[in-house]
This record gives sequence, structure tokens and C-alpha cells, in this order.
Amino acid sequence: MATEIQPAVRGTAPNPAPTAAPRRNARWTAFRQLVKTRFTEMWREPEVIFWVFVFPLLLAVGLGVAFRQKPGEMSSVAIASGPQTQRAVELLRSTPAIHADVLPQAQAVDRFRLGKYALVIEPQADGRFEYLYDPARPESVLARAQVDDALQSAAGRKNPVQTSARISSEPGSRYIDFLIPGLIGMNLENTGLWLGFVLVEMRQRKLLKRFVATPMRRGDFLLAVLSSRLLLMLVTVLLLLGFGVLFFHMRVMGSWAAILLIGIIGSLSAGALGLLTSCRAQKIETASGIINLVMLPMWVFSGVFFSYERFPAVIQPAIKALPLTALNDAFRSVVLEGAPLSAQGMRLLVLVLWGGVSFVLAAKWFRWT
Repeated sequence: MATEIQPAVRGTAPNPAPTAAPRRNARWTAFRQLVKTRFTEMWREPEVIFWVFVFPLLLAVGLGVAFRQKPGEMSSVAIASGPQTQRAVELLRSTPAIHADVLPQAQAVDRFRLGKYALVIEPQADGRFEYLYDPARPESVLARAQVDDALQSAAGRKNPVQTSARISSEPGSRYIDFLIPGLIGMNLENTGLWLGFVLVEMRQRKLLKRFVATPMRRGDFLLAVLSSRLLLMLVTVLLLLGFGVLFFHMRVMGSWAAILLIGIIGSLSAGALGLLTSCRAQKIETASGIINLVMLPMWVFSGVFFSYERFPAVIQPAIKALPLTALNDAFRSVVLEGAPLSAQGMRLLVLVLWGGVSFVLAAKWFRWT
């Protein structure tokens, strides 16, 4: 029996076309799945756990113990054999902070050159003592001052001005307090840059090529890879700061919310830079070279282990424009000085500019194959 076809009623609208909402939902569902996949891959790789979480703690422990509060070390000096050698030995005998060995002139100079002695005392025939020291070595400068003071005092020198000294080793002024924020910044920067290895590895395994046949956008894919690092950032910041507070009695002077927000911005900035370094690299060796080219200058200049103020003033603006410098300065300002987030505007702007420009260029130049 034929089916009766009803005529269309004037004024009724045809079936509505599919809206954009399902497409948006599918897009974010794919985004969430990519982030979940990245977490699963990371937790299945023990080396990731070690380098992201364990290695920074070991570094903090090693450097914290090396520079912990402890009595001053004894200065080791060499006295070159000569006519006044015994006199120098007698004058230094009453100073327990100085350990002196008598050696032939050539041997004393050679061991000083190799770093086994901080200072060489060369007695002269006319009764003078000549010091051989290196002004670039702090222990050598200290030994020169200690030895000269000991010799002069033992010879009967009277100090015309009475002085006294106090030791300052309160939390906030120690090397470990300076170091921990720098380690946090370094770890966030390195973790972000190592995203480049992830992309290159996926490209080599032909995993990226499969996305060509899907409606996945390049920007969405890169954003998912970048977002997967945020949880690692949170754990890294809390782990290192908590470790410093518990084991080294650090004082966190500023807001924890400000610290986490700085960490989020810094992590995203570093991750975007990591994506840019590998958006077109075909081999791990190529990506490794590019990442090291970006990372090593920041390790040296950005004040992770020592203040970048030691470098010449002419290059200070360039150093402050580096993302790791801005991140370290922001962390130290909030953690050690209690500065508010509003005082970090210029540093956060540096991080946002590095991250924004890097992500835009990475999305533009990225290739699946």
C-alpha cells in the first residue's frame, strides 16, 4: 500500500540544522582525553617521576647539606721552605683555624695551583712574608686574611679600634633559602622544555600522523599537551617548598596562592617554549640540541645557584628579559620577602610574552609529520 505523503504546511520550519554545541562538546571531550592520555603515559615512565620529583629533592638535599650552618672550616696553607720558615710556623701555632704544612717551594706552588692549599706563605730573607693567593677563590682570600691577622697579632700588633662580630644564620638569609625558589623555577622551566621530547618522540613513532585524519586542531592538541604539565607544576611547587619548610625550616613569607599562580604562569610559559623548540624537529638529537641551546644559558645567567648580579651591568637587561630570571625573581620576591602579587607585574608580563608568542608560533609552524 502506498504511503500517503502529507503536504508541507505553510509557515512551518524545516528540521533545524545541527548546532555548534555538539561540535564544541566533542572538541573538549577530545581535549580531556588527550590530557588524560598524557598523564597515563607519564606515570608509566619511571624516569619521568625521577627527573620531575626525585632529582630536585636530591639536589636540594645535597646543596642544603653542603651549605648548612656549621662551624668555620680550617684554612689549609703551605709554608715554603726558607730561612724564616720556622718563625712562620711558631707564629701560626697558636691559631687553631689555620693548618700549615711546610713544603719545598715548587711543591707548595704546585699544590696551591691544584687547589689543595688555599694560600702559600713564602718567607723572605729580610723577615718579610709574601703571600701567594688567588683573589678569585673565596677560600684563598679568607686564608690570606686569617694568616695575615694571625702573624701580625703573634708578632705583637695592637688593634687601635675595638670591634666585635655577630653571626647571622636566621631562616631567610641562608643559602638554602635562596636556593629552593631557584630550584623550583629551574625544574618548572626544564619540565616545560622537555615537552619538546614528547612531541618529537610521538612524531618519530608516527603517532602524530594519525591525527591528520581527525578533526583535531593543531592548537587544541598543543594546548592539551601543555595543560598536562599543570598538575606536575602544582606537585613540584608544593613538594620542594614543603621540603624546605620541614627539613630546612624555611619561612614562606608571602601568599601560597600567589606562589601557585606564579607557578602556573611560569609552567605554561616554559611549556609553550618547549613546544616551539620541537614543533618541526624530526629527530630526538635535533630537539635535544635546540632545547639545550635554550636551556643552558638560562641555567648559567638566570640566578638558579648564585645571584646574576655578579655579571656585568651591561648585560643585566638581557638577563632580566629571560623567562627563568623573571620566574626565579618572582618566586624569591614572594617567598623570601613576602611581596604581593601586584608587585610582580613586570616579571609576569615577561613570562606571558614568552609563553604567548611561543605558543602562537608553535601552533603556526607545527607539523604532524
